[in-house]
Amino acid sequence: MLKDKVAIVTGAGRGIGKQIAIHLAAAGAHVVVNYAHSEAAALETLAEIKGSNHSAIAIKADISKLSEINELVEKTIKAFGKIDILVNNAGVDPREEFFDIDEDFWNRVVDTNMKGTFFCMQACAREMMKLGKGKIINITSVHASLTMPRYSVYASTKGAINAMTRQIAQDLAKYNIQVNAIAPGVIEVEKNYTDPLHDREHFGRLIPQGRIGLPQDVAPMVVFLASDQTEFITGQVITIDGGTSTKLFVF
Repeated sequence: MLKDKVAIVTGAGRGIGKQIAIHLAAAGAHVVVNYAHSEAAALETLAEIKGSNHSAIAIKADISKLSEINELVEKTIKAFGKIDILVNNAGVDPREEFFDIDEDFWNRVVDTNMKGTFFCMQACAREMMKLGKGKIINITSVHASLTMPRYSVYASTKGAINAMTRQIAQDLAKYNIQVNAIAPGVIEVEKNYTDPLHDREHFGRLIPQGRIGLPQDVAPMVVFLASDQTEFITGQVITIDGGTSTKLFVF
């Protein structure tokens, strides 16, 4: 489906990003496994992809810094010669009481989630324009519309990503670049395993589908949106939450 396409996946060392990278590689893409701090996890993702005889490299870059985004793009072009697909997955989701949020906290979340997503799109779209086509998939969250206490900055950034997706889909349509987003609901990832407040059975009972979501539930939609089958789909936010957003009272 994606034979010889080149895909960058930001934050691909763990969780949803890891499964996205693995699924894209299995579909035939050459995958750039991006990471900022989790080198060991990124190398595990890389080893898993290569162990299945698929193509991938790992590139360290903190997407909250524009200079490192540019380096990520330059290294990708040097390795593979082009960029067909960008998956903006990297993000941080710390919780804090509204009145305890300071400028440093705000900047840390906004610079990664909002600024990083925007400038990754800009840098990669410049390369996609040379090909006359491209696919951008932003990983947002149901927190953009259905949120919980202490997520004020995180939810704000995810709402912004939804808006950016719609706006930039318009801006890039004339270049045949499709921009879409996926909004996962409750997805169990590695950090949950050591969180004493995480209760998969409890969350599962609250979700209409009857179970908690997994990264493997999100990754196939990324592959679909990255494919040539979706050239008339752009500016959309697709929710993957087991039906949670259909409920009046969720948690």
